[in-house]
Amino acid sequence: MGVQRKLTRSILRYSLSTTATAAIVAVYFRWLHVNETTVALTLLICILLVAANWGLRHSIYLSVLSALAFNFFFLPPVMTFTVGDGRNWVALCAFLVTGIVASQLAERARREAKISRRHQREAELLYQFSQQMLVTGNVIDLLNLLPRMIAATFNLPAAAIYLREKDRVYRSSPNSMEITASELRDAAFTRDRRRDEERGITLVPILLGTRPIGSVGITGKGPSPEALDAVCGLTAIAIERAGAVETLTRVQASRESERLRNALLDSVAHELRTPLTAITAAITTLRSNPLLDKEQSDEMMQVIEEEASRLDRLVGQAMEMAQLDAHEITLDLRAHSIREAVDLALEATHSQLRTHPVDVRLPDSLPPVVMDLERIAKVLQHLLENAAKYSAEGSPIFISAEVVRGQLVTSVADRGVGVDDLERMMIFDKFYRGQGQRYRVQGTGMGLAIAKAIVEAHGGSIEVTSQPAQGSVFSFYLPLQQSSR
Repeated sequence: MGVQRKLTRSILRYSLSTTATAAIVAVYFRWLHVNETTVALTLLICILLVAANWGLRHSIYLSVLSALAFNFFFLPPVMTFTVGDGRNWVALCAFLVTGIVASQLAERARREAKISRRHQREAELLYQFSQQMLVTGNVIDLLNLLPRMIAATFNLPAAAIYLREKDRVYRSSPNSMEITASELRDAAFTRDRRRDEERGITLVPILLGTRPIGSVGITGKGPSPEALDAVCGLTAIAIERAGAVETLTRVQASRESERLRNALLDSVAHELRTPLTAITAAITTLRSNPLLDKEQSDEMMQVIEEEASRLDRLVGQAMEMAQLDAHEITLDLRAHSIREAVDLALEATHSQLRTHPVDVRLPDSLPPVVMDLERIAKVLQHLLENAAKYSAEGSPIFISAEVVRGQLVTSVADRGVGVDDLERMMIFDKFYRGQGQRYRVQGTGMGLAIAKAIVEAHGGSIEVTSQPAQGSVFSFYLPLQQSSR
């Protein structure tokens, strides 16, 4: 179908060239009687126009046709193909040579202009391709997107990329299997570009410097070889960038693991050693002084019991944090009022709050919310313990709740030392404890992290607002729309 269309177009152009020549000859031969120079220049202009628009073949045909017509109608003796004057031979040959040379020059200019436009278009497409690579947020997923980006940018039926290091083929579409994996592998171990005209497939190696690291395969006509080399270069940069991001991610993960390990060791060394020391001292006292009276013995036993409970609580927090991180907890979701959770938390923290007056401000109109009652009570317990630890004895603690934009907001406020802007960004991280209070206040730094994980498991969020030396307000949000389930 395409060959027939090209043949029809070519025949039409030859016909138009013949018609144009006939029209010029008719005008000058019958109506406008001008000299031979005017006729020759007019025919040359027509030849140049045809060469600039339709190519060299049509312009050479028109040059020969114009030379014959010029000789037959305008060089004496007219109406014959003979030339009577020798000088007219020179004019006729000059006209024919000028027409052919001008046709070649016009064709060259047309071809170079076409190549220039194509290069300009390819440069624009390469810029678009590079911009798409740069704005892609997830660099790791970029490898999966690259074939699709290549196919979309250059309007190709299909594209595929093969990476030697991963031994994996990435395709623009799962159904685009025209380019086989074996062909891509073979191309990745060579330095030469391959073109299968019958199947319309082009294979180009991806070079990182001088080392082949993969290959690109495309179907269809595709861009120029220079543009394909540029695409492969940009792809190599993307692959290198993805590898660097993977390495950086591993390094950051290693550093974070090291930081958490050091924090855990610091917490263990500081927090767990204290109850162990107290227990050891109490046991040593009991063993070394068998004549202690009952009151002294009971006091030592009470120390052992309290510190053992403290150790059990610390180990329990560590296990709970591990379960929350692994999403291995099952929430017992039921509709409860927030006052139930507050009452449970106040009962659990009675001993820690004995030196702090607690002001509970819960309106009776608060709606019930779907939650795991014990775990939300645990959140309030951690917030209350935190408020008691970081505020002076005798300072009040406030508990309040309200409905804001379809969420139940519960807040615990204190009049403690407050949290600065830098610490506010890290206060919910595991094992983080305030820089100024780390060794003054007991704790492992897991309480707020556990509270945050529990609230997020309910589909909510938690935040803190604070002013140094003015106190802090910890608020957590629970969605109310779940209560209608």
